[in-house]
Amino acid sequence: MVKKFFRQFRHGQKGFTLIELLVAVSILGVLAAVAVPNITKLIGSGKTEAGVTELQNVQLAITSAMAQEKLSAITAGTLSSTGDLTVGATTAGAFLTGTNTSLNGTYSVAADGTATQTAYP
Repeated sequence: MVKKFFRQFRHGQKGFTLIELLVAVSILGVLAAVAVPNITKLIGSGKTEAGVTELQNVQLAITSAMAQEKLSAITAGTLSSTGDLTVGATTAGAFLTGTNTSLNGTYSVAADGTATQTAYP
């Protein structure tokens, strides 16, 4: 009895009508028109945010290295009268933390320890 009930709805139908297909395609088109620009915008902002975050990490590493060098110089009694410090790339690199310590960008560091991003992919 149940089989007979369900068969009466599909009697003579072999597929979807053209109208049903057009409605489904138009709904998918509207969804794609709304979603694609938003996804593209998110991808572009992600790259920008990655560059800003990497610059902040480099600045923090340089500041930490300078503080460590100054502390070492004070402890050793070798701090110059001007208090200027030389911090090498390997010294600053030791303060980069995380799972990936390699940098994607190129940075220049001023004498006061301020990092500037010169290039980022």
